[in-house]
Amino acid sequence: MGLFLYFCSVIIIMDNDQKILLGRITTNPGIFGGKPIIRGLRFRVIDVLEMMASGMTAEQILEEHPILEADDINACLLYASMIINDSPIVHAA
Repeated sequence: MGLFLYFCSVIIIMDNDQKILLGRITTNPGIFGGKPIIRGLRFRVIDVLEMMASGMTAEQILEEHPILEADDINACLLYASMIINDSPIVHAA
């Protein structure tokens, strides 16, 4: 069964794959002032989104930044879609 999140009269059902992907997005007050980052690395979610918005493909991003994995890019896209949807992001402790 997926995780149910309730926010502003919208119920979001997340499956296990989505929960695992979102687990790649972390925050750390000591890195970029707590902005969302990928796997605790000094690589912001917004950096990936901006590269994609500029026209780079996922393959190009991975080639230029070998520290990233394909699921990191997928996690950034999922995270962004949830933010745009005003869906709460629940980080496990």
